[in-house]
Amino acid sequence: MTTPKVKSFPKKQIIIWIVALVVGALLGLIKCEGLTNLINFIASVYTRLFQFVAVPTIALALMTTLSALGVKKNTGRIFGRTIIYTLLTTFAAAAVGLILYLVIAPGNLPMDVVSGAAGDVPQNLSAMSYYDHFLSVVPNNMVQPFLSGNVLGILMVAAAVGLGLAFMPDSENKSALLKVILGLRELLFTLIRALVWALPLGVVAFAAQLSAQVNAGVVVGSLGKYLAVVMGGNVLQFCIVLPLFLLARGLNPLHVLKKMSPAVMMAFFTKSSAATLPVTMQSAEDNLKVNPEVSRFVLPICTTINMNGCAAFILVTSLFVMQNSGIELSIGTMLMWVLISVVSAVGNAGVPMGCYFLTLSLMVGMNANIGVMGVILPLYAIIDMIETAENVWSDSCVCAMTNKDLEKSAK
Repeated sequence: MTTPKVKSFPKKQIIIWIVALVVGALLGLIKCEGLTNLINFIASVYTRLFQFVAVPTIALALMTTLSALGVKKNTGRIFGRTIIYTLLTTFAAAAVGLILYLVIAPGNLPMDVVSGAAGDVPQNLSAMSYYDHFLSVVPNNMVQPFLSGNVLGILMVAAAVGLGLAFMPDSENKSALLKVILGLRELLFTLIRALVWALPLGVVAFAAQLSAQVNAGVVVGSLGKYLAVVMGGNVLQFCIVLPLFLLARGLNPLHVLKKMSPAVMMAFFTKSSAATLPVTMQSAEDNLKVNPEVSRFVLPICTTINMNGCAAFILVTSLFVMQNSGIELSIGTMLMWVLISVVSAVGNAGVPMGCYFLTLSLMVGMNANIGVMGVILPLYAIIDMIETAENVWSDSCVCAMTNKDLEKSAK
């Protein structure tokens, strides 16, 4: 059964993206309401378009892969490697965050600042419990997850359909259904190619938004140490920890990053690993030459459970909020929150600000002072970009390592 071919990502396109970055950064410095509105409109259009293709990409990729693999030995091997590498990298990210928190030791914020920011916390989400978060993952019908963009729910529906097709006895109905699903997947990849080709305009808009945020003073000095811990943890995980994982599996980190750079850049601007999934899959299959059997199984799963940046943010932010709320932070408590942050990150959806809202719900459950979350909120636009880029880079690493293991076992 043939799979749709996609042209490799040309070097010229990377150069165009870099030019788009520079142009966007310059446009973001221009204070013009009309230009700002246009930039925000273009950025919103591109984000919505990628979210539009992301939902069927997740579903169709998992359906077709599971229907083809069924209960073959590769299915269990690929899934097992994905879970192992996801947990290892996520625990590593949380551990790096904890070490930096202990070394840099952010101090408490002035109470008047915390009290003044309490009103900035999204009140409609502060009452959401962690129980409600997990309950919302379980769909009550086939259509609801797709309408709401519930990524974990979509995964459950797609996995059920894919496994159902795998166990169905061969018949004309099964063949006809598979042809429809494969045809939809081929159509989807055609749309993805068109979006990637037109992406430089979106990069201009995203870069302009970021430039305008920094120019407006989003990054404030009063949270310097906290920001240093969060950003420093992401940088260390991105540049040192994940490359060490790749080296341990006999892979060249620079080669993998170069091939996956379109996806990492896309994640940085969209702030959504789910919306970036189409580009991640294209880069993995066409640039990194990952077996589609691996990429179309691993990447949709990693998009929802492999959240390195989110684990570090949940841990560091929770410790910071609890510290400012007068809660004692013993070593035992910190280690317990490492585990909580990893489990929480695995259950988080790959959508913009997902980690912020999840951390907020955890802090509400702890009766902590959520006014601190209001102080952090203006910074989160920048943090979310770095986190999402790290998450997609980690997805890429897990996919590359799983593919390498599968190649070795086949020899």
